[in-house]
Amino acid sequence: MDLVKFVEDEFVARKEFPVFGAGDTVTVFFQITEGEKTRTQFFRGIVLQRRGTGLTETFTIRKMSGSVGVERIFPVNLPAIEKIEVNKRGKVRRSRIFYQRERTGKAARIKELRY
Repeated sequence: MDLVKFVEDEFVARKEFPVFGAGDTVTVFFQITEGEKTRTQFFRGIVLQRRGTGLTETFTIRKMSGSVGVERIFPVNLPAIEKIEVNKRGKVRRSRIFYQRERTGKAARIKELRY
């Protein structure tokens, strides 16, 4: 048995998150530590990609802050993540939708997948 996989399975506490993928709009709630205090902050945007497996799995979220695009990469096993909410499911044909970066306005819309 692979030693790395054994250590991951035994010692890393996994959190249960909803199933989400590229094109979905999600809200990630995570802890921010400022000096002595901790507070919960959220980051809501469109998932551009999920990559990696196991401990090294990450996902990239992009949101528009005014007219500036902000992207943030979250490790799935980040202890600071409290919860992830899936707000909308998006219908996309790619697993990595980097073409979204060049689009603005109506062209940037993603069709919602009804379920």
